[in-house]
Amino acid sequence: MDDSVGIGGAQRRIVDLLKRGGGTTASIAATLGVTTQAVRPQLAELEARGLVVAETLSTGTRGRPPAGWALSPLAIDLFPDRHSDLTVELLEALSEVLGEEGLDAVLEARDRRQLAALREAMPDNADPAARVAILAAQRTLQGYMAEVIDDGDELLLVENHCPVCAAATACQGLCRHELKLFQEALGDDVEVERIQHLLSGDERCVYRIRTA
Repeated sequence: MDDSVGIGGAQRRIVDLLKRGGGTTASIAATLGVTTQAVRPQLAELEARGLVVAETLSTGTRGRPPAGWALSPLAIDLFPDRHSDLTVELLEALSEVLGEEGLDAVLEARDRRQLAALREAMPDNADPAARVAILAAQRTLQGYMAEVIDDGDELLLVENHCPVCAAATACQGLCRHELKLFQEALGDDVEVERIQHLLSGDERCVYRIRTA
């Protein structure tokens, strides 16, 4: 569970209950052993934060249908996420089964797919600065929070976040392939050099890009 969203204990119990299935204000109160008056403000705050949504429940009987509650897609961040663990486990398993050469071949195949996507996004007549800007935009879409800094005769591609840090730590080949991918995507008329590396203790990854 990620507690960074800052929900309180009462809201946590409501969210855990709704994760197991929706319910009305009355049924939530009954399950938790509290009054509906105690539950309503908690639900209202969760709704205001976009974590739960109200829905009308059909009972098949006359009268006003009760209001039910369900978790919104945003609430997924309130629960454990093992994507990073799974990625690391898969990389370790691939290395065990295929060996280092086999794992490298898998990474090469991934590179080819990424390179094709980058080249498709880059116009044929784009100059180096435009290509770097497009690369930064694509990396930002992937979660790297990338930006380009004009440093006089060269450009700096700065990645302020690494969304695959756990995988990159387990498989150093990912960073090596990343550098190669950047060089191939940007073309032979530029040189790409990594001058800061998150996994080497720096705060971010920075690439120096200059005309060859």
